[in-house]
Amino acid sequence: MKLKRRDFMKVISVAGVGAGLLPKDYLFSSPTLSVPNGMKGKWMSTVCQGCTTWCPAQAYVINGRVIKVRGNPHSKANHGKVCPKAHLAIQQMYDPDRIKVPLKRTNPKKGRNEDPKFIPISWDEAINTIADKMLELRKREVPERFAVLRGRYSYMRDVLYGAVPKILGSPNGISHSAICAEAEKFASFYTEGYWDYNDYDLEHTKYVLSWGADPLSSNRMIPHAISIWGKVRDQAKIAVVDPRLSSTAAKADHWLPIVPGQDGALALAIAYTILTEGLWSKEFVGVFKDGKNLFVKDREIDETQFEEKHTHGVIKWWNLDLKNKTPEWAEKKCGISADLIKKIAIDFALAAPRAISWVSPGASMQVRGGYGAMAAHALNGLVGSIDNKGGVVQKKSPPVNKTPKYSKYQDELAKKHSKLKKIDQRGSKAFPAMKKKPGKGVVTNNVADAILESKPYPLEMAIGYWNNFAYSCSGAERWERALTKLPFFVHITTNAAEMTQFADIVLPAAFHMFEKWSFVKQKQNLHGYAGITQKIVEPFWDVKMDETEIPYMIAKKLADKGFSNLLDYYKNEFKDPETNKVPETEKEFALSALKFYTHPLWNGSAASKGDKITSWKEFQKLGVWNTKRYTYKTKWDHFKTETKKFEFYSETLKKNLNLHAEKHSTTVDDILKTCKYTSFGELAFIPHYEEPYRWGDEKEFPLIFSEHRSRLNREGRSQNTSWYYAHKNCDPGDENWDDVIKLHPKTAKVHNLKNGDKVRVTSPTGSLECTLKEWEGIRPGVAIKCFGQGHWAYGSLASANYKKKIPRGGSNNHILPADYERLSGSTARHGGVTRVKIEKIV
Repeated sequence: MKLKRRDFMKVISVAGVGAGLLPKDYLFSSPTLSVPNGMKGKWMSTVCQGCTTWCPAQAYVINGRVIKVRGNPHSKANHGKVCPKAHLAIQQMYDPDRIKVPLKRTNPKKGRNEDPKFIPISWDEAINTIADKMLELRKREVPERFAVLRGRYSYMRDVLYGAVPKILGSPNGISHSAICAEAEKFASFYTEGYWDYNDYDLEHTKYVLSWGADPLSSNRMIPHAISIWGKVRDQAKIAVVDPRLSSTAAKADHWLPIVPGQDGALALAIAYTILTEGLWSKEFVGVFKDGKNLFVKDREIDETQFEEKHTHGVIKWWNLDLKNKTPEWAEKKCGISADLIKKIAIDFALAAPRAISWVSPGASMQVRGGYGAMAAHALNGLVGSIDNKGGVVQKKSPPVNKTPKYSKYQDELAKKHSKLKKIDQRGSKAFPAMKKKPGKGVVTNNVADAILESKPYPLEMAIGYWNNFAYSCSGAERWERALTKLPFFVHITTNAAEMTQFADIVLPAAFHMFEKWSFVKQKQNLHGYAGITQKIVEPFWDVKMDETEIPYMIAKKLADKGFSNLLDYYKNEFKDPETNKVPETEKEFALSALKFYTHPLWNGSAASKGDKITSWKEFQKLGVWNTKRYTYKTKWDHFKTETKKFEFYSETLKKNLNLHAEKHSTTVDDILKTCKYTSFGELAFIPHYEEPYRWGDEKEFPLIFSEHRSRLNREGRSQNTSWYYAHKNCDPGDENWDDVIKLHPKTAKVHNLKNGDKVRVTSPTGSLECTLKEWEGIRPGVAIKCFGQGHWAYGSLASANYKKKIPRGGSNNHILPADYERLSGSTARHGGVTRVKIEKIV
């Protein structure tokens, strides 16, 4: 007996075109399938991209339908497991509210309150319109006024995000990265020369000091953390620094409910204690020549008295800042008792080198968070846990083919204009954005202001994919105004998101996990890996793959109109490595491009670095290629810093800050002042204390606002699934089918609020409405809310009323201001960046 397509479609019945919104009775019933007795399915490999862990996974497919998911048993990184996020992907793919066909805007007026009046059109009409707009910019010799705005991505990204703007003649491939975690990477790079996410040797660690990280729920490597946390609890001590009792804090030895934004004070006091107690790593850091510990409160030390080994500048750090950063000083700043600070510091150091100081976005994505994040990461250097067993290690990357160069496909117009300034204003005086070098980072959220200001030039056309900046960026209202101003916008998306409402053309995207050919690279559990997503089921709707099929279709249309450069690039550079065949259709191109990138992984040439896979068919079946396990201490004295050592006094940061200051004919002190920092001189080059920067006067806005992530958040894209709401209380303090802001009962009493009150939360920049929850797992004086709800679009469940654009719950980005950790370019959304007031709605 076969499961018929029409029977399946009855369950997920489609109404109309566009968003295809259904009555809630249908939507709330998740797409379930009754499988006939005896019908067998097949496990097929793919990847979950519900967060940046990108776990290798498998989907169980019966008669062309995905029934369930699990971890990929061939993966050495995630123990063959997945977290709850992966399971919600089934509801996402079979969401009846998905965009089903290309759409065209018929209402020329744009704005949140405007009905786009979308009508269905053919793919040919949609692509033809897009190609005409692109060529119009080239005809007027202003191709830089085109941009690709990238959200989440696979490593097929450069096919669209890189090649299209560069070959057209624009510098504007703009990634989402700065709204994610660039300040966290800043800390690693300016101490050890590593700009990426770290890996952590949880298997062998004896101490985990977590700075806002919640690895059992979010912040990467979740399945690995869940799988191994019992072992960690048995063999190690765990301390979690977080104003909220997170899932990880609930399973820790110590919960440190810090005053938001004071992570730097706590980290510096821990460093002070490690040094004054004589507990630093003699092997990694060095020793005093006379054998005596000269780290004594308020005393400066002659640098010649210390013989430094694999680090640089520990004595400078002490003399410039650390010598008076006592636990007693820190207690007044961060709200953690001096005695507990000392205990944490001593226990952490005694466990070393098998100790982890785990820096997260919460401790770094603050207006003045760069130096605090450096301080927290520097603890790994002090105790010698960097690149060491049981400590913090760098990732091993799979050996895939690099994206072919674009240069020989660029004409003179493209070569000249693709070198112009980028639209996000990176490298300007106010945005050093120092990803390895000044101006090399991205300032994603500033694109909205750049569009509004037409600086450095007007933006006339953009293609956005797998993104929703009008929802996911702080100061979201700015994006609404910017997209209203943008003359022509194309949105490639699965759902009718907030950003979609401003689009001129909407292109329905294949769902990444089950309908798309792509690959990703990541690491967990001391293994790097590359996993592939596959088109394991045929889509129900007329969708295309965002990073391959759609740009190929655009390239063909451009060629038809006389500009063949992009199509020539795709055909010449992405031949199928198995057959050497040139791709002639978008479907052929999607697969040949994937095979091109991953060829070294499945032709046997990478066996010395990891798994031995000898054919595409085998790789497709396994779905993952694993590196060999990480080798410790390979980076010692080979760090990619100016000194080749771990830098407490960052010569690397000093060089780049001076380069940026020279570019703008000013001083480093002036640059720091422009970036809202308050310490100058030599302090600019060491981890040091900065008072938290907060929006709002304390008298008017008495509460510090903080936010967290849900273990059900697929990066803000799972909110149109019923399972998200039905299981929301898996996040400590949250409630099913509700959106709550949490206050400690003592704080609620002071403000005459009680459990269940409908409240309005107001900051200096906006407001939202939700429900009040009294909960003891919150630091008094702090209001904490989960990010993820408050969609006014995206679907008939994500929003309370899609047609009237009424949100379900409240979006944190309507009360969070648009501010930045400017040295990295990162959005500043943590550390209590804003104050709020909470009022009962009468």
